[in-house]
Order: sequence, then C-alpha cells, then structure tokens
Amino acid sequence: MRVWFNRSFSSVHTAIDLIRQADTDGRFTIIHSNPNPASPVARLAHEFQREPTGLATPDYIGWCVDFCREHRVDIFVPGREATAIAGCHGRFEAIGTRVQSAGPEAALLLIHDKARFYAETDLPGAPVAAFRQFEDAAGFEAAYDALRRHHAKLCVKPSHSIYGLGFAVLDEERNSAEILMAGAEYHVSLADFRAGLAKLGTFRSMLLMEYLEGREYSVDCVGDNGRLVTAVVRRKSRQAGAGQRIDQRADILEATARLCATHGLNGIFNVQFREAGGKPRILEINPRMSGGIGMACVSGPNLPYIALRGFVDGFDKVAITPVRDGIRVAEVARAVELA
Repeated sequence: MRVWFNRSFSSVHTAIDLIRQADTDGRFTIIHSNPNPASPVARLAHEFQREPTGLATPDYIGWCVDFCREHRVDIFVPGREATAIAGCHGRFEAIGTRVQSAGPEAALLLIHDKARFYAETDLPGAPVAAFRQFEDAAGFEAAYDALRRHHAKLCVKPSHSIYGLGFAVLDEERNSAEILMAGAEYHVSLADFRAGLAKLGTFRSMLLMEYLEGREYSVDCVGDNGRLVTAVVRRKSRQAGAGQRIDQRADILEATARLCATHGLNGIFNVQFREAGGKPRILEINPRMSGGIGMACVSGPNLPYIALRGFVDGFDKVAITPVRDGIRVAEVARAVELA
C-alpha cells in the first residue's frame, strides 16, 4: 500500500520513522515530497519526489491529484494545504486515493481562526481564557480596559498563527531594553506595544487574553471521525532540560474527547491546555502532528502507525499499547548525513 506525505512540518520525519519501525511486514511504501531535495525526510522515505513552489492553492491541489494518479497513491496524508484538501476528497476518491484529513474543511477553518474558535467553544471542563479581539489601537485600549479590571496579567497573540508566533505577555513595568537585558522571552513592553500600535493604523486580527500562569499540557491524539481512539498527555516542565511528564489526567482526556467529537477530528491531532487555579483551560487545537509526537510515543502507543493502520483496516483491528502513565520523557537531537 502506497502512502504519501506531502510537504509538512518537521514532525513528519518522526512520524515516518515510527511507521517504518512498526511496519515489520513491509506493508506500507512511504512516499514523501518536498521542494528541498536535501530534506532529511528524503533519505527516510522509501520514495522521494520534489514538489513545485509558488503554486496558488487550486493549482497545488490539481498537482496533488495528478501526483496521486501518477504515483498510484492509495493513502494521502496532507500537510501543506491540508485545510483546502479536506474539502476536495471527492477528487481524490475518483482516482482511487483516500485522504486522511484531520477533520472536515469547515472544522479546520474554525480551528485555525482562534477568535472564532474561542467564541464558539463550549467546554465547561476546560473553558477558554477571557479574551477580546482587536484590529486597531482603539480596539486594543477598549479590550485592555475591559480585561485588566479582572485579570492581573494579560497577553497578546494573533488570531491566526502557528508555533506560538506572535505570542507575548504584556509587561507593564519594564521597557523593551530592560526586557531584552533580562532575557525575558515572550514578553513585550506594554508602553512600547501601545506606541507601536498607534503607528500601524489597522492590522491583522489580534487577541488580548487573560494570561494563564499554570502548567502547560500537550495532548497527542488519534481520532476516528469524532471518536477519540487514544491520547497521550504530556505535562511540560518549567525547568529547562527537565523533560516532560506523561500525565494522563482524566479531566484533560475528557475535555479532549469532547473536542474530538464536537469537531469530527480524525487521524493525528494535538490539543494544548494550560492550568489556571489548578484547572485546565483550552489553548488551541492543532489539526496535525505536534513537534513532541516522538516523546508521546515513548510512553507506549505508536500514534502515527495506529492512525495509519486504523484508517486502512479499521481501529477494531489495531492493537493499541497502553500508555505508561507517570514516566518522564525527553528528546535528544542527533546528526544525520544529507544527500
């Protein structure tokens, strides 16, 4: 069976490696495509093909359909343009290719728009932090006035973003030079931020939010069209180099299962939570593999292989290793030779 992973996040390397380790019968031929022929994944996949660059979304999807036809792809696991591809399953099915999307297109569009996602999320066991949306300096001041009355610390982030890009805690005491000298990551001076907004006019949609002080949790999951098949909860350490703890908290697993059902999530996805007052609060859903997928799999279940086998054969035919709750995990970088 021929399985294609197109250009994706760096975690695709870990996913393909884990699938090949578990596929002892050699059932799956893994194809990977990327514009960069020196990508480390090129040496790991059974087959590698170069992707074009600069294509508009409709043209790229057309290229993907042609690629599946030419390379006889049975299963397509999209990374690049995954949301748009989720709305085009019929085009792939017509040529005999099944697409493993993380959810329906409408659900993925909602998840990627944090303002809409927060506004529409009803999750009593892990509620959304207090927030306001703003797109100009006046909107920020109104949002700040509303939230600062009730919350001692606030933060900002874009409504559309990945990897936490654009996130910052608003520092009300220090200027930018003091923050830089102190090495305070992910902080921005409130005074400097205000001054900068005044010069911008309007800008992309941003969120002002209650800052959650507690521990952060990352949940790596496998879903079956809205049913949570298995999940591994990683509790992040506040100390650099201390690794992460597998912590299968019942309240977090219950909230994750509810999100999975609400949005019809499928295949591998990730959910982020953070505590406030000892209770979990939802941060976001990542409808893709997380960067920490390898650490999750150290605890027992091989999530990429489970997701692939379950998609192909049905999850009732897949043995799922129990999670070793309470163990500590970490990642170690290793060097490789590039072609």
